Amino acid sequence: MAEPRAESEPLLGRFRGGSGGSSGDCPPGLLTCRSVQVGPDGVALQDLCINQAVVFIEDAIQYRSIYHRMDASAMRLYRWYYSKGCQRVLNFTIFLILALAFIETPSSFTRTADVRYRSLPWEPPCGLTEGVEALCLLVFLADVSVKGYLVGRAQFQKNRWLLAYLIGLIVSLVDWTVSLSFACQEPLRVRRLLRPFFLLQNSSMMKKTLKCIRWSLPEMASVGLLLTIHLCLFTMLGMLLFAVGEKDEEQDKERLAYFRNLPEALTSLLVLLTTANNPDVMIPAYSKNRAYAIFFIVFTLIGSLFLMNLLTAIVYNQFRGYLMKSLQTSLSRRRLGTRAAFEVLSSMAEKDRATSEAVGVNPQKLLQVLQRAELGSSHKQAIVEKVYSHGSTLLLADEFQKLFDEIDKTVIKEHPPRPQYQSPFLQSAQFLFGHCYFDYLGNLIALGNLVSICVFLVLDSDLPPEARDDFVLGILNCVFILYYLLELLLKVFALGLRGYLSYLSNVFDGLLTIVLLVLEISTLAMYGFPHPGWKPGKLGLLSLWDMTRLVSMLIVFRFLRIIPSVKPMAVVASTILGLIQNLRAFGGILVVVYYVFAIIGINLFRGVIVPPGNSSLVPANSSAPCGSFEQLEYWANNFDDFAAALITLWNVMVVNNWQVFLDAYRRYSGPWSEIYFVLWWLVSSVIWVNLFLALLLENFLHKWDPRCHEQPLAGTREATYQMSVGLMFRDILEEPREEELVERLRRHPHLQLCR
Repeated sequence: MAEPRAESEPLLGRFRGGSGGSSGDCPPGLLTCRSVQVGPDGVALQDLCINQAVVFIEDAIQYRSIYHRMDASAMRLYRWYYSKGCQRVLNFTIFLILALAFIETPSSFTRTADVRYRSLPWEPPCGLTEGVEALCLLVFLADVSVKGYLVGRAQFQKNRWLLAYLIGLIVSLVDWTVSLSFACQEPLRVRRLLRPFFLLQNSSMMKKTLKCIRWSLPEMASVGLLLTIHLCLFTMLGMLLFAVGEKDEEQDKERLAYFRNLPEALTSLLVLLTTANNPDVMIPAYSKNRAYAIFFIVFTLIGSLFLMNLLTAIVYNQFRGYLMKSLQTSLSRRRLGTRAAFEVLSSMAEKDRATSEAVGVNPQKLLQVLQRAELGSSHKQAIVEKVYSHGSTLLLADEFQKLFDEIDKTVIKEHPPRPQYQSPFLQSAQFLFGHCYFDYLGNLIALGNLVSICVFLVLDSDLPPEARDDFVLGILNCVFILYYLLELLLKVFALGLRGYLSYLSNVFDGLLTIVLLVLEISTLAMYGFPHPGWKPGKLGLLSLWDMTRLVSMLIVFRFLRIIPSVKPMAVVASTILGLIQNLRAFGGILVVVYYVFAIIGINLFRGVIVPPGNSSLVPANSSAPCGSFEQLEYWANNFDDFAAALITLWNVMVVNNWQVFLDAYRRYSGPWSEIYFVLWWLVSSVIWVNLFLALLLENFLHKWDPRCHEQPLAGTREATYQMSVGLMFRDILEEPREEELVERLRRHPHLQLCR
């Protein structure tokens, strides 16, 4: 018997196609999964090949690259690294280092961000946050070391993300050392700008989304160029149209208000592009001559209605195309991983095999792989059932691939059977209270409760608290809450406790009913039963009015139970939930952008907004122009700490009154500050919001496609599963060719394919 090779070089026996293929023997001294069949070395080698197949299957499930070391020790490290515990530690470390921005100087630990009322924040001692940060950086250093070892030196040097990861860590450690040497008093911490990168590089979906955004930028830039030309052209026209020298002083008013000079005219029209200052910018000229409205209407029509919406359409079209490429890459990764597992398992020789030319995977070997693989129980059960349905016949490549299509299906949860009652009366009651019409009755009662609350809110809106009489509302709340409790008990009787809890809508109703019951009992115990002249008092933590208001708010919240009963509303709600579940990559990129701009804003504008009276630049509120930063009392919108910076950026992203921020920071810090806010508007409101809208349209159109609502026949296998969002575009994706998969397997740096 040939001497075994090192475990770092396990080999596939030969290429096998789905229905045959070219054959060829491996070199005589080459140890493969099919060359050793007996003895301790053979058992160890076959166990190694089983583990390789397990790792390949897990890579396929998670859309991971298979180009990593495949020896026994490396696979143990690899599976440990991607275990839930290890990944949770890494994710918590990323969260912790990002959250340090709220604690470290400048600290966000104040009750308000308003510069007029803000107290001195708590500042951590030097070394506290730096110590936590050092632990996080050590975890990241271990992370990049493990990744570098697993992919090997050659792959590490080719991977730009890993190289950037290493460089970011080195820069962070150097900056951390400089910070301690300055006793935490350094003016700039470069490593704070690098922290979001740790979040970005840890998510493959965020990387793909970022790549799609980068690919979409050229097309977006073409529309941006048109917008720039449009803006500059109308700026020059506005400067000429509202030029100084007219006889009428009102023309000078328009000129001095919005077209004083070229930068201010450009800013005014840029804000008008978002309609934030409409019609303010038009009123001075329009008040004098109605013909001047044509200038502003034409500008808004071309810029806001045509070019901005054209930008949305281009983003939708281009991003969808590049999203297809990303999904195609994910599909190719899954097919490559499952094909690699097929090659490993099919190359394992069996002593009882009828012929050496048989091509396929022994079902028993695949069952061993599935037993070891980290896979959801429902998906694993579905695959095992399909394997058993093949009997003892070998699984061909196509059949092997189709087995793992079950991973893309979401299992529809089956509800427990209802209790069996012997009495005909109880059976009739069970049918009655378990019928959907009983739910409709509950929705009607909830609607009546909501209407009663609205009526009393309208009646009491003009009354002071001491003049309100909560007697009728208190009685009605008691009656409705008793009905909700009775409904809960009757549903438990009809469905059983497990059956009741198997419906999320029932869990939602039940929890709110219990909370309402506890609050109502507390109210009655504290204030007694409702009676005429029931006046608000304060005997405990909450007054009677506070308790009644809290109960009413929960009742309003409970009215959401009506959503699943209205099909169009349910589709919209499911679309929103689907977006929440599948927008983590977009949300992560938004977090990165917010974090970077907030840190830059703190370094640029910290302390420039000062309380009234502390600077000659800050006019008193009574003398401030109408609509200005001071008159609107926007004092809490500043960059004095991280939390305040995030809220300020959010307010600018919404673009309502964002010209107020441009004007204030231009006066307090200089005209260059407008560059920062315009860049933020471009990144957040123009690029990210349009990308979000593109994905929203895709998800919404998919949900409203009639083919997505075709119900399978009851009792069929299709009735047990529903397709996940990952299959939204599967029908238009191209399956990778077999030759392509085999060629990519041959290029595996730690795996050889013998022919």
